[in-house]
Amino acid sequence: MNTAGAERVIGVIGGSGLYDIEGFTDARWVAVDSPFGAPSDEFRVGAIGGQKVVFLPRHGRGHRLGPSDINFRANIDAMKRLGVTDLISVSAVGSLKEELAPGTFVLVDQFVDRTFARAKSFFGTGLVAHVSMAEPVCDLMGALIAQSAARLGMALRRGGGYLAMEGPQFSSRAESMLYRSWSCDVIGMTNMPEAKLAREAEICYATIAMVTDYDCWREGHDAVTVDQVIKVLHANAAKARALVQDVAPALGARARPCARGCDRALEHAVITAPEARDAAMTAKLGAVAGRVLG
Repeated sequence: MNTAGAERVIGVIGGSGLYDIEGFTDARWVAVDSPFGAPSDEFRVGAIGGQKVVFLPRHGRGHRLGPSDINFRANIDAMKRLGVTDLISVSAVGSLKEELAPGTFVLVDQFVDRTFARAKSFFGTGLVAHVSMAEPVCDLMGALIAQSAARLGMALRRGGGYLAMEGPQFSSRAESMLYRSWSCDVIGMTNMPEAKLAREAEICYATIAMVTDYDCWREGHDAVTVDQVIKVLHANAAKARALVQDVAPALGARARPCARGCDRALEHAVITAPEARDAAMTAKLGAVAGRVLG
């Protein structure tokens, strides 16, 4: 289906505290079936400032799912089925840079994917596609998020590299030092393959990374603990809610199609000849790739 002229719908994936955003009206929980399995949870659907917003707790309510257990394909497929055009990922990360202290917000613009136990594409045998990930986030979304942060007086660094590790364990010191040598800025466990799948689904995507700790590379910094992470997460939750509340209407007002081509990422990506495509897989990809598969 061609959605280039349809209304924008803002998706948010993050911690469970984010769906308590002030001004989130007419909110209801909605179950969505996906041919890729069960999403992390039901979706909280409502409006902020008149703009339709869809929220999903990435780990499920009560944090039931570890990072490797998240069904990223089902989450993104269901977002697409709900009409989401712009997806904000709010994620807790560790810092790999001295200047990125706990409490800092980083608008990530690059990723290094070190995950290995996750399904990373909607496509495969019978229907092959290759999308570009050279610029993995929508910088037009990023500009509006940065403007909202400035309006709210929030310290937000625009630009940074996110090292995605498998988890659920935190890094060893040797790993942490290695990632620093690669000039990565933050480290987390959840934004890959999420960003890749959003690109395949032709959804504009942006990451707001909330630094909860210095990763274990830092001399004199205690080893990362869950208590430490949760303490900073709670401190940042109100800021994250305020940022989403402020930016959602601005994102909804921007023009379609996306000037960066995020919503046309599959235009020349599908390589399997029409007569060779697997019928069952084509049907399964109806929401994600129906616009180009016909």
